[in-house]
Amino acid sequence: MKKQFVLLYMAVMMILFLTACQTKTETETKEAKQTKEKIILNVRNPKVEISTQFEQMANAYEKENPHIDIKIHTVGGAADDLSDLKAQIASGTGPDIFTNNGYENAKLWSKYLEDLSDQPWVDKAYKDTLTPMKINGKIYGMPFNLEGYGFIYNKDLFKQAGIDELPKTLTELIAAAEKLQQAGIMPFANGYYEEWKLGDQLVSIAFAQQEDPVAFINALNHGIERIETNQRFKDVINVLDVTLKYGNKNPLTTDYNMELNLFANGQAAIIQQGNWIQPLIDQLTPNMNIGIMPIPINDERNNDSLVVGVPNYWVINKQTTPIKKKEAKKFLTWMVTSPQGKTYLTDHFKFIPAFENMEADNLGPLADEIIHYSKAGKTFSINWFHFPVGVRAEFSSAMQLYVGKQLNRDQLLQEFQKSWENAASQ
Repeated sequence: MKKQFVLLYMAVMMILFLTACQTKTETETKEAKQTKEKIILNVRNPKVEISTQFEQMANAYEKENPHIDIKIHTVGGAADDLSDLKAQIASGTGPDIFTNNGYENAKLWSKYLEDLSDQPWVDKAYKDTLTPMKINGKIYGMPFNLEGYGFIYNKDLFKQAGIDELPKTLTELIAAAEKLQQAGIMPFANGYYEEWKLGDQLVSIAFAQQEDPVAFINALNHGIERIETNQRFKDVINVLDVTLKYGNKNPLTTDYNMELNLFANGQAAIIQQGNWIQPLIDQLTPNMNIGIMPIPINDERNNDSLVVGVPNYWVINKQTTPIKKKEAKKFLTWMVTSPQGKTYLTDHFKFIPAFENMEADNLGPLADEIIHYSKAGKTFSINWFHFPVGVRAEFSSAMQLYVGKQLNRDQLLQEFQKSWENAASQ
């Protein structure tokens, strides 16, 4: 009996061993087959400014990794309202790699985000850049880059109009606009068809100039503070009025490309944008003599700072297959650690690196000036990531109605307050 039991035990163990080997072999065979057939990585790129360069970078990666086929879907400007992504994710057909801008949106999308805490680039990211994508101690996104925005201006046109010093107050900005107009130069090109310029960028300055932006946002959430009685929001409307008075006709039908063309062709002296436009400017007008200055919203002297931060994070779709997750992680790591990947990010994308292991000496005048402001400590934080989900879009819509003269100043402030209360109560 004892001998029969031993033989039976050995037989069972052999069956289990063979089954495990078979399973492992089947898995390896499946992965090998997938590798031979090419693994397709679908990437959603939200930066129209680098669409061509991103394709080139993907091609370079594919040459090094012939088993990978990267399909890029580029969105941006008014088209990037996330509706396509939401629909794809909901149906389980979302891209393998997409972007998220952190904080509230990271929490909202967390169940679709792969944990990236163990990735080799985590320890190389600059201090605090990972905070917006950290949930319960885990990291769910890789920093895109550092960006800053303000008023980008044509130095040659400023000189032509006799503007010797950059305006640091709203009164000085109006005086500069008057000089440009007198010299036959259109001061502002306003592409307010792109709603994010209003509801994200411009309104964010009102938050950035609060004594403590995060505390102010928390107070708004609890009904302690109110937007409609806050002077900084009135100041932002004042600077918006200046751009409209001294800007192009039909700003609501002027889109991203039209705005950039007006500026790059020398038809307008100032646009509200950030260093992300450098690749497009280089294509339209190589070696254009441009700079970037803070947006003065009042006559106080604390206007001399640019808004700087991480605008977006690369994330990996948790719903995708294990092998695609593995390859997506390899691609993201390659972008920020390999010599070729880093060269594309800095030399071709003109990105200000968010990682200590990356150096950049040829980013262009916009990035150079943003780095200068950053080193001087003259920066405001990006705060829209702390907003309740959905409020940015409502801010944008209300401001477009104001630009179209469908709301007056008081009504716009009331719409801001109402939108915040509704979003915060969800």
